[in-house]
Amino acid sequence: MRSKTRGFLTLLAMLVLAACATEPAPPTVKLPAFTASSDAAFPAPPEIQPQVKFWQNVYAGWGRHQVALHDDRYLDIVYGVLALPGSVGESQTADQKDFVKGHMETLKGLLSQVEYKTAANAPLTPAEQALANHIKASSGGPGALIGASDRLRSQRGMRERFKRGLEISGRYDMTFRGVFREAGLPEDLAYLPHVESSFQNHAASSVGAVGMWQFMPDTARHFGMLNAAVDERRDPVASAQGAASYLRNAYNSLGTWPLALTSYNHGVGGMKRAREAFGTDFAAIVRSYSGSSFGFASRNFYAEFLAARDIARNPQRFFPEGVNYEPPLNLDRVRLRQTVSVPALASYYEVDRWELNGLNKSWNSAAQEGRISLPTGTMVWLPAGTIARLVQRGAADQALALAEAVTTVR
Repeated sequence: MRSKTRGFLTLLAMLVLAACATEPAPPTVKLPAFTASSDAAFPAPPEIQPQVKFWQNVYAGWGRHQVALHDDRYLDIVYGVLALPGSVGESQTADQKDFVKGHMETLKGLLSQVEYKTAANAPLTPAEQALANHIKASSGGPGALIGASDRLRSQRGMRERFKRGLEISGRYDMTFRGVFREAGLPEDLAYLPHVESSFQNHAASSVGAVGMWQFMPDTARHFGMLNAAVDERRDPVASAQGAASYLRNAYNSLGTWPLALTSYNHGVGGMKRAREAFGTDFAAIVRSYSGSSFGFASRNFYAEFLAARDIARNPQRFFPEGVNYEPPLNLDRVRLRQTVSVPALASYYEVDRWELNGLNKSWNSAAQEGRISLPTGTMVWLPAGTIARLVQRGAADQALALAEAVTTVR
């Protein structure tokens, strides 16, 4: 066991020294033009830059076969990046989890040893000194040595998942930007699903958040997105409109976008308490606020947004191999003027019912099967050209009496 510990400590020291090396400057690229007001809406205080850089590594640097061992408070302390053994899938195997757990336990013991020796003013081995120097050189300074073993955390890379999210975002980006523009909000809020779901519409969290925009049931009901037949959390555009409503209210209550965006994770009430303690100094909130449930996820939510925004705005820097964006939405959309069953709707619009159900993921099984009707006001996606085809055939009167044509999304 002693030789194993020495071997790991030597390896760790090598990783630390490598991490301390100067990184090459990224290639110079031509960035698209953005309005000053858009950039000014989302300030990036120097104090949270280590967090932003960390999440850039998670999203675009480390793949799913890699797991970083790091400090959960000072994110510029990365002790090493493990390569998972065996075949790598979406989830880790039991052996891979044990592999990470074993390294975590060993490193935790080493950190405890360095903390103890430092407090006792005992001499450190060269490898222990390298580890201590790495911690003290971080944004936490020498004080970061205290409690370092308790702050140890692992983070799996997400490069493949984020890139797939970029590809999917091509389908929705223009539409989402239009939603926020019409709401009078910064268009760059369209990048938020990169943080929430990687643009995976089927995403569902362990606490009940659903869809691309990850709404909880109570919040969805509050914004009229959830009823007996329809769960608009599963409609990316309808839920984007819900997100716009939420974020407008949050901004009006909190006054800054760092606070409003963090409330998407921590709640408006929680961020009001943080503001009462530290004002609008967001860096101070991240550094010092210790409110109930304001943990790792809440502290990092805004930094994750900034990291995702930077990557999405500058994909050629982070994914030089290229990103195969999906084509933008090309569908018709109508709003029901009355209640109607899905089979009747399919008949009116001369669309196969299975295709109609496939386009409208927000309808639950009872609605899809015609056992309950869709309520008045439901937004319905139709194949592109459906309205134009009915108008051309002179068969639009009955269909348009049933629903109001809202837009053709292209």
